Amino acid sequence: MEKRKHTRYNSTNLLSYACVNAENTVVQQGMGKTLDVSEGGILLETHVPIDPNHRVHLDIGFRDDVVEIVGEVAYTRTGKTGRAESGIRFGELSDRDHEILLKFVEGFQKG
Repeated sequence: MEKRKHTRYNSTNLLSYACVNAENTVVQQGMGKTLDVSEGGILLETHVPIDPNHRVHLDIGFRDDVVEIVGEVAYTRTGKTGRAESGIRFGELSDRDHEILLKFVEGFQKG
């Protein structure tokens, strides 16, 4: 049974991330890419697993725009390539970043 509220679309977008612990300290940083995107989250591929207890601060490039998103790790697994894959549920988005994300996702819906 599908639990997601939003349809995910296969999309590769480069991003940088920083993991923050409960004390709001950055404990891990790196580069990764999206494997899929929806209005509510992404599937993130990284070289190392992301701890589900950390918040994730993302800077994602969508076409010519970069959005800043804070999210939570829903799960982490090892993908077919051997790299870590983490489902990230979006939390905090500014109005500007939400608008950019919606336009990006709507482009897939229009085909």
